[in-house]
Order: sequence, then C-alpha cells, then structure tokens
Amino acid sequence: MPQVQTQSRGAGLSPPLEIFIENLYKSFGVRSVLDGINLEVRSGEIVAIVGGSGNGKSTLLRHIIGLVQPDRGRVLLADHESKGSPLVDLATLNAAGMERLARHWAVVFQSNALLSGHTVGFNIALPLSEVQGLDEPTVRRKVDEVVREVALNPETDLDLTIDQLSGGMAKRVAIARALALDPILLLYDEPTTGLDPQVAEQIQDLMGAVHQKKTVSGFTRATVVITHDKDMLYRLRPRIIMLEAGHILFDGTYGDFQNLPAAQPYFELMPKLHQRIREPVHSAKTW
Repeated sequence: MPQVQTQSRGAGLSPPLEIFIENLYKSFGVRSVLDGINLEVRSGEIVAIVGGSGNGKSTLLRHIIGLVQPDRGRVLLADHESKGSPLVDLATLNAAGMERLARHWAVVFQSNALLSGHTVGFNIALPLSEVQGLDEPTVRRKVDEVVREVALNPETDLDLTIDQLSGGMAKRVAIARALALDPILLLYDEPTTGLDPQVAEQIQDLMGAVHQKKTVSGFTRATVVITHDKDMLYRLRPRIIMLEAGHILFDGTYGDFQNLPAAQPYFELMPKLHQRIREPVHSAKTW
C-alpha cells in the first residue's frame, strides 16, 4: 500500500494531517467542477466547506470518501492502522484497502441515509456488526452509549421505527450511528438543512460536542462540514473554505469570511440556500 508520511504523529509543531488534497481536477463531460484544488485538514480542525450551488462542494466530498476518482491530482487520507498514521493516496487502494481507511471515518448525510421501516436500534447497530464485526453484547452496549450521548433515551427510543421520528430525532440517530463507529474523521453533508431553527441549534451544539470528544483510542477528531447554514458558522466558528467555480476563493476564519467583499452575495443568499433540499451524495455502502 503506497504511503506518504508528511509528518510524524507526536512530532510537535503542527497537528498531523487527516486529509491532503493536491492539485485536484474533476470534470463531467465538458463541465469543469474542480479546477486545481489544494487543501489540508489537520487533526482537531472543524472545517466548513461553503459556496453556491454547482461550485464543487458535493464533488469534493465524494472525492474525500472515495466515491469519485480525480481526473488529475491526488486525495490522501490518514491510515490509522499503520504506525505513524501515514497519508495514503485513495487512488492506489483496492476495496480492502479502502475499507481499512474507512473504518476510522464516518459520514452524516443530509438525508440521514437511515433504513426506513427499521428501528433506531437496528440502524445504529448495523454498521457496528457489518463494518466492525463486533459481537452482539458489545454492539448493544455501544448502541446504548451513543444514544445517550445524542440525548435520546435507549429505554424508549431504540424500538421506534425511522418513520416515527421527527426531523431532529432522525438527525440525532444519524449522528449516533456515526459516533458509534468512533471515527477519527467525521464528515457532514448539510446536516441542518430543512430543520427548524431551534432543532438546528441543538444539532449544531451536538456537532461541536462530538468534535471535542476524543476517540476511545485517544485520537483528536477532525470534522468537515458541507453547509449553507450561516448560524452554524457563527456558533461553531470553523475554518471556512469557500468554493467558487471549482476554485478555493477563501480559506480562513469566520470573522474574515463575513467581511470578505467577494463573499457578500453568497453570504446574503445562504439562508435561502440552506432551506432547499437537494439530492444526497451517499451510496448504499457508505455510512
């Protein structure tokens, strides 16, 4: 498995890299979607990827989770099952190699990607047994733990079917399912779109709390969020990456972003974009 060791964990200086994207290009037909993206995401960071419709946010997320291959350039993620957690080029991996990396990250989709007709408990337990191969008592214990962490009640909520849940409860279940995998890298695709403001605020706070909590193995998490949620940016104060026409227009703080003249038209449009529903980016095999 080809590896790139850009910095040793524990070497001091900057936090270690979780994602390294170099000179990334992607087109669909004659339409260029990503046009030379260079991006680093380090341990401990919350990074929000923003930008108007059609500017490459979803395509970038698809590259990070290995659903799309670059036309040119590289996407590397940390391999937490190798000494020093070296970066590995996703394009070099077979299915087994991709599963090896994917055991240490999780995705919360805009649509939640929960299995309709099944219970809350079943939805959270399924990746624990299928992806991690845990035994039934361990799965039950983990399900109870994460349900409590997202402020749901295992005594009353585990037997509810997905169809019985409110939008806010369904989002909590999706976050609980991701959290159960104990991910080092956590990715969200428009996690608060369509939720009422009070529920969205609760989900924002939950996302912040999950990010701050270290994994069982002691790793500090990295979080990447695709969002149009202006309130989330205000509350979580992430590092903001703004895409425009397949380029990175801005990379910096919330304070600098809200005062950036070139970003003002998008900044004013964010509340309207935040309310729309678009097609999800997930596949059936991605949690």
